[in-house]
Amino acid sequence: MSTSVALPDRPVRSSRRRIVTIATAATIAAGGLAAAGPVTAAQAETRPDAIGQRPDVIAQRIETLVGSDRHPGALAAVRDQRGRTRHYTAGVGDLRTGAKVPRNGKVRIGSASKMFASVVILQLVDEGTVDLDASVETYLPGLVRSPGVDPDAITVRQLLQHTSGLPDYTDSMFQEMIDIPPYQHIYLEPRDLLDLANAMDGGPAGTWAYSNTNYLLAGLIAQRVTGRPFNELVTTRIIERLGLRHTYAPGVGEEGIRGRHPQGYQLDDATGKLLDFTRMDPSWGWAAGQLISTPADLNTFMRALLDGKLLKPAQLAEMRTTVAVHPQSDVRYGLGLFSTPLSCGGVAWGHGGDIPGYSTANGATDDGRAATLTVTSMTGSVTDKSVAAERAALVDAALCAK
Repeated sequence: MSTSVALPDRPVRSSRRRIVTIATAATIAAGGLAAAGPVTAAQAETRPDAIGQRPDVIAQRIETLVGSDRHPGALAAVRDQRGRTRHYTAGVGDLRTGAKVPRNGKVRIGSASKMFASVVILQLVDEGTVDLDASVETYLPGLVRSPGVDPDAITVRQLLQHTSGLPDYTDSMFQEMIDIPPYQHIYLEPRDLLDLANAMDGGPAGTWAYSNTNYLLAGLIAQRVTGRPFNELVTTRIIERLGLRHTYAPGVGEEGIRGRHPQGYQLDDATGKLLDFTRMDPSWGWAAGQLISTPADLNTFMRALLDGKLLKPAQLAEMRTTVAVHPQSDVRYGLGLFSTPLSCGGVAWGHGGDIPGYSTANGATDDGRAATLTVTSMTGSVTDKSVAAERAALVDAALCAK
């Protein structure tokens, strides 16, 4: 163990939360600011960029999303088949000052970071340094010790696919997103997080169950085989390669968000207040969810991924080979990508993310479209499917708009 801090005294829960997560709302998952009340649609400002068209159904829906769901603000980018992008904002970017939501502002993207982590691993597969069907024990001997788990029986593929049976370390940190304050201003090493998982009961490999521990281990594998820090790998192999000027991995102890950004809030369901969670040490998310980006940069990344600019055909095919996430759902999961049916036919590929203060939904299609939406608050519950469904519906509408 390489514990850098004394972890807060919180109970370790052995029960495993199996979150059925849709592609546009994957959970990765301090001020005391109260909301002045719901922001109405009349207060919302929507700004499509200069493609020469008037505000459309997406503009109306993002206003409704802010007005009806008590999100202080929202921002979105929608890219059409010709590569043209419209930007939208609605609501308030800072409840204290009343500042507007910045166009294409930076936000914490939570579990959307998993797409980046998976790409790094699959690039290493292409280079021959990682084998998808090798065991975790091959690369990280002795590190996985959760009761009920056999690390020799868990493959790298199962990590990326969430079929490892490993417990989710975040379950021992919080059951509700509002529980994050003990960890809000603490830097945690990946091994600290793994120690949390190792104190929890796991299960047999083979069944799909979302667990951030999978991507924690994927990041550690990438570091082990390359000898380089994981954040450096993401930066050099993806961010710099694609010219994502507004995307970055926060440094050690970096709690703020660089550049223009909306404030992020968390709804305390018990009091009805919105608490400011903008400043936070995201190290507890690490490879599973600590990146910062913008809607447009995420669209650029997803388009580059589907267009074969980051992976060879064989590795992209592996990434898009999916398993069912639930018997009653059409949503499927590949290696760091969800596949979600669209109302207009076909599927969207992507990976959303929830992290205190921000919730991001996204998707991209094989014919060149992409859409990303972020709202600047979350409800207290990490399993609020109704809220996730509303954001998913907006992304679906953006991808299906004619």
